[in-house]
Amino acid sequence: MKTGEGAADAVFDALADTTRRAVLRAVAEDGPLTATELAARLPVSRQAVAKHLDVLREAGLVSSARSGRDVRFSFHAEPLGEAVDWITATGARWDRRLAALQRRLEPERGP
Repeated sequence: MKTGEGAADAVFDALADTTRRAVLRAVAEDGPLTATELAARLPVSRQAVAKHLDVLREAGLVSSARSGRDVRFSFHAEPLGEAVDWITATGARWDRRLAALQRRLEPERGP
């Protein structure tokens, strides 16, 4: 799993795909699940689900564990924190810029 800004990038990349978000949502809500169980819920093949799970695993959003003959995937929310931190910092920078712009555009008020 990546750390710092690379971790946020990996999360954003992973969440950029609609199908990956659906896979992650299913694992988060009903996991641990196998790729076969996920494929039965989605309009994609098991192989496609496996590729999406690899991307989610690289971003640290899911982990896998063998359970007998099955490999089950579980959700991990921690990497979402890096993305939230980036969004919060970016929003704060824009808020400061917009406030400064508003101050410059407001007519000066006399006493």
